[in-house]
Amino acid sequence: MGEGSSPSSKKSRKPDYSRFTQQELPACKPILTPQWVVTVFIFLGIVFIPIGLAALSASEKVVEIVDRYDEDCVPTNYTKSDLAYHDRIAFIKSNKSNKTCIRTLTVSKKMKHPIYVYYQLSNFYQNHRRYVKSRNDEQLRNPNFKGNLEKTCAPEAMNGDQPVIPCGLIAWSLFNDTYGFSIKNKVLPINRKNISWPSDRKHKFGSKVYPKNFQKGSLIGGGSLNASIPMSEQEDLQVWLRTAALPTFRKLYGKLEFDLEANENITVVIQNNYNTYTFEGTKSLVLSTTTWIGGKNKFLGIAYMTVGGICLFVAIVFILMYVIKPRPFGDPAYLSWNLNPTGN
Repeated sequence: MGEGSSPSSKKSRKPDYSRFTQQELPACKPILTPQWVVTVFIFLGIVFIPIGLAALSASEKVVEIVDRYDEDCVPTNYTKSDLAYHDRIAFIKSNKSNKTCIRTLTVSKKMKHPIYVYYQLSNFYQNHRRYVKSRNDEQLRNPNFKGNLEKTCAPEAMNGDQPVIPCGLIAWSLFNDTYGFSIKNKVLPINRKNISWPSDRKHKFGSKVYPKNFQKGSLIGGGSLNASIPMSEQEDLQVWLRTAALPTFRKLYGKLEFDLEANENITVVIQNNYNTYTFEGTKSLVLSTTTWIGGKNKFLGIAYMTVGGICLFVAIVFILMYVIKPRPFGDPAYLSWNLNPTGN
């Protein structure tokens, strides 16, 4: 020990006093009296219930046509479910079967444009961990990418010694049913531009990256891609690669840029190519208008109304408890911050 040193001369670990470190800064410390609590619950109820009614009203104004076609578009000679299951799988896998299916949809109410065309799948778990990870985002935007694809994209990573672009199971299982619309033999054009996110087209998919060796393996998963169109313009793929969180989901196929009148009959020609029969999934075609809340969504309005109703109910219960069996209030003068307001 050096000269003149002593244990008392050691530096103390005690921090310098400050009102910030000791949590003594001025703060709002409200006292939750019955009047305050009841007022807050009534306010929340008054705010939430009108919002819920407005959201529910907007959802009811959405005109939606949903047509499930997976069963009707595949003929079967069997009535038993297990035999029909194998019969449908054989049909959809055959290259010789005619997969053209004609459906007729009736417009229940006038549909104002734009009318959004979706395909809806069920029992398809795009959120599966291995499925979600089976892609390489760097490959999709960088034409000079030379990285190892086996770690992220296997088993759809290489075709021989050549990389598959785009690689991975998500792209490999690309949805490939097609839809054509007509009214009284007049073909209705479908706008299939700008159906993906602008950020995807500009940043996530390269304008100099082109499909290569895609769906060239022995096992074909879904749709193919035009090798002369860059990835930034492959909007079907961009929509599909945004994986869904739930097993039943919709994805945008295109838009109809004209109105449909009530009671009109729409003829839909479907190329029923996509195999959902193996995993017992369903396929539906959806035509829908939108409002300020988006598509048809009753849940949001019901949720707001439920929360608002619960708040009003709790407020009434508190009022009754306060009136019928009141309790004496404590003296706030005995609260710690009132006894020692300076923090010393």
